[in-house]
Amino acid sequence: MDGNCSGVLSFCLFVQKREAKLDPITDIFRTMHVTAFGLHRLEATAPWGVKQEKQTEEKVTPSDKKMSPTDLAHFAMLSRGNCWLSVEGIPEPIPLTGGDCFLLARGTSIVLRDSPRTRPRWSFREIGAKANSNVAHYGGGGAPTTIVCGSLSFDRASLKPITQLLPSFILIKADQARTLALHNTMQALASEMAEQAPGSEVVATRLAEVLFIQVLRAHIASGPERNKGWLRAVFDPQIGTALSAIHDRVNTPWTVESLAEAAGMSRSAFAARFKELLGQTPLEYVTEWRMQKAMQLLEQRDKKLIDVARLVGYESDAAFSKAFKRVVGANPGEYLKRGFEGHGHAGIAGGF
Repeated sequence: MDGNCSGVLSFCLFVQKREAKLDPITDIFRTMHVTAFGLHRLEATAPWGVKQEKQTEEKVTPSDKKMSPTDLAHFAMLSRGNCWLSVEGIPEPIPLTGGDCFLLARGTSIVLRDSPRTRPRWSFREIGAKANSNVAHYGGGGAPTTIVCGSLSFDRASLKPITQLLPSFILIKADQARTLALHNTMQALASEMAEQAPGSEVVATRLAEVLFIQVLRAHIASGPERNKGWLRAVFDPQIGTALSAIHDRVNTPWTVESLAEAAGMSRSAFAARFKELLGQTPLEYVTEWRMQKAMQLLEQRDKKLIDVARLVGYESDAAFSKAFKRVVGANPGEYLKRGFEGHGHAGIAGGF
């Protein structure tokens, strides 16, 4: 077994050992499923500048209801040279050196360039359209920079949990403790995609999922002060306890009172704190997470509707279907008829 595979195996064993202490986060990781990904290389020479603009297009389902795009995450690693990264919402450009990597949520605009004074002339999509074998060359012939970048798409059941977990921007510096594991996984992923041996697509898809989890874990480990939104709630001593209870026992008939008791708070204080951190009431969160689990179970297609209903806390399929339609926008049968996102590799022309 080579070093890359050994590192990935060690990571998987680590996750298994830690499951009991990471209930909500591990639960979301379990629902996450990559359906398509791309891995590309940009060979740039100074002066150069490229931009990733907001993508606003939406997919339309057969029922004419708009759904969120599934390619929610873009990642990049600087493997050679230096450059500057400008991110929407961050006032000052960020200097990057070899080994630095970052992850973006869909819809975050960025500019990468050799100098803060260089104006970007092309987008990643435009440069990618001219690429050959997933390698794009661009620039004026000066100092070289190599960037490995790509995107990840997820199935529909993963979308809401990932948007809760994923900040708009994550930067992992080369000197952070977990960066070596990221490098090893990306090298293993690139090797699988290049080799195209039997089973390569399955292995590469799993490695893409591991890469995404490793980036999120590195971000979480970087310090609680960087955690916002859902992650802030998870690490709140009291609200985090309630979230762990919900994720550990999703089929329990939770009430605000029982969740407040689990958190060791009064009903009113718990309800106020929960909404402050998560932007929704405790029972809204319970219902939404039940539907996320239900989507995952439905897509397995090996259980009756009443069995799915009971697994997520409903005694009748009628009550379950009503709640499912309210949250998802379609009843369980309509949801399955929409089909699944296809598996495959996203081409470099598809953007960053």
